[in-house]
Amino acid sequence: MIGDVTDRGFDRLVGQSTVPVLVEFWKPGCGSCRALMRQLTALQAEVKDKLLIVKMNVEENYQIPAELEISSLPALALYREGRFDRFIGGLGTKEEILNQLLSAQS
Repeated sequence: MIGDVTDRGFDRLVGQSTVPVLVEFWKPGCGSCRALMRQLTALQAEVKDKLLIVKMNVEENYQIPAELEISSLPALALYREGRFDRFIGGLGTKEEILNQLLSAQS
């Protein structure tokens, strides 16, 4: 199961992570968000110790989505070494997401 992160705990979670962190920004009622969540859950099983995947509800958390200027959902943001690295395409299969993550390493 993909854990939740809030504005309050975000900096601590991302800053203390020893692996890259992938954050899905979502909101209840968003069908595309739910579809992406299923793909991320499947991906999480494959990358367990190499990547931390969390989700943030933008209806309950405003600070981090505002800092990143998130304007459409779902959105995926990749963090490395405690800092924002890049956005990853917000839709797709776990294979497509994994390919984008691997290309982000280069």
